[in-house]
Amino acid sequence: MSSPRPAHTAAARDGGGDQGGVSAARDTTGPEAVPDTADGEAHPRSTGPEAAHGITDTTGAEPVPAPTGTATTPDTTGPETAHGTPDATGTAHVGAPSVGIDPDDLPDGLVVADESGRVICFNAAAVRITATPRAEAIGRPLAAALPLEDLKGKRWWALTDPYGGLATRGGQPERNLLLPGGREVLVSARYVREHPTGPVRRVVVSLRGTEARRRTERSHAELIATVAHELRSPLTSVKGFTATLLAKWERFTDDQKRLMLETVDADAGRVTRLIAELLDISRIDSGRLELRRQPVDISAAVARHIQALIAGGQAPERFRVRARGPLPDLWADPDKVDQVLGNLLENAVRHGEGTVTIDIAPAPAPGTCDETGTAVTVSDEGPGIPEESMGRVFTRFWRGSKRGGTGLGLYIVKGIVEAHGGTITVDRGPGGGAEFRFILPVSTPAYLV
Repeated sequence: MSSPRPAHTAAARDGGGDQGGVSAARDTTGPEAVPDTADGEAHPRSTGPEAAHGITDTTGAEPVPAPTGTATTPDTTGPETAHGTPDATGTAHVGAPSVGIDPDDLPDGLVVADESGRVICFNAAAVRITATPRAEAIGRPLAAALPLEDLKGKRWWALTDPYGGLATRGGQPERNLLLPGGREVLVSARYVREHPTGPVRRVVVSLRGTEARRRTERSHAELIATVAHELRSPLTSVKGFTATLLAKWERFTDDQKRLMLETVDADAGRVTRLIAELLDISRIDSGRLELRRQPVDISAAVARHIQALIAGGQAPERFRVRARGPLPDLWADPDKVDQVLGNLLENAVRHGEGTVTIDIAPAPAPGTCDETGTAVTVSDEGPGIPEESMGRVFTRFWRGSKRGGTGLGLYIVKGIVEAHGGTITVDRGPGGGAEFRFILPVSTPAYLV
C-alpha cells in the first residue's frame, strides 16, 4: 500500500483554520488524541458513529457499549471504514489489508472534493483524461480544477451546484460534458452525505473517455448504412419485377416470365442471407451463439462445397484437396462448419486467382501440445491481402476488393470458430495469395467421456 502523497496532505492543510476544515483534515488520518479536562487522560477524538461502539467521545463521558453479540456497523460515511481500506484521498491507513486499492490503480478518472469544495484526490487516470497535472488540481476549488461545460456551453458546476442545491439529491448520472478545448468526456458524480438530507461531505466524480463509445456508435452507424444499402438494391429489383409482371403479365413470353421470377428469387435469397448474417452477428456479440455438436466429417464437408462450386460453373481443376490423416473425431455444429467452409472457399474463388488449395490435417488444439484438433487451410494464388490490412480482416465491414459482399462474412467466421473453442489466422500463402487457417478442437461431448 502506497504512503500518502504530499499533495494530498497539503490539501488537508488547505481545509482552513475553522473547526469544519480542521475536522475534515483530521478525519483522513484517523482518531486524534484530545486531553480530557475532567480527568487529565487522553481520550480518542470521535465525531462519527464510533461513539455507539464503546469509544469515548470528546467530553470524556463513557458511552454505553454495544450489547454482547450485536454486530457493530462501521461508519461508511467517513473516509476510513472498519476494514482499513484507503479513503478518497488514497491514504493507506494502518492495518489496511492487501485488498486495498490505490486511486491510481483505477481505470477511470477519480476526482474527490471535500466538504469545502476543494480537491483532495486527483488520480492518474484523471490526469491523463484532463491533461491537468495533479499538483495543479490538488487543493483548488472543484470548479477550477475540473472546469466542465455541457454541450450548450453552460458551466456544469454552476448548473448542478452540488453543495448548495437540493439536499435530497444523491449525485448526477453519467453524461457527455466538455473539457477546455472542446474534448468530450463522460462524467458522473456522487454526493456523499452523513445522513440523507445533511450537508455534502464529499463530491466523488468519475471521468471516462468517450473513445470506446464513439467507436461503438460508428460501428452501429456503419451497420445501419450497410444494411440499408444491401437491402435497397435487391428489394428495388423485387418490387420492379413483381410490379411489371402484375401489370403486363399477358405481354411477356414464358421465358421472359421465368427470367424475371428467377431474378426475384435470387434477390430474395440475398435479403435472406443478409438477415441471417445480422442475426449471427447479434448472437456472436451477445454470446448467445448456440452450437449443436455432432460428429462432423470435415473432408466430406469440403468435398460437398467443392462440388457445389463446380456445379456453379467453376472448373474442377481449379481445386486441390490435400488431406493428411488419420484425422481425430471432430464434434462440432455441422451447419456452422459448413458456413465457415463456404465463406472461405467463396472468398478464395471470388477474390483470389489460380488454384485454390485446401489442406486438412490433425493439429494441436488451442492451448494444448497434442494432436487433438483438426486444421483446415484454404489458400489461393491471387494478389493476397496487403500486410497493413491483415489486422483488420476479421473486423466488421472489411472488404478486400470491390467485388460485392457485405464485409460481414469473415467477422462471422471468426465468431463461429472461437465459439467452438478454436482459432483462425490469416497469412500470405505459398502462391502469394491469401491463406486462411482455422483449427477446431475435438470437443467430445461430456457424456461420451
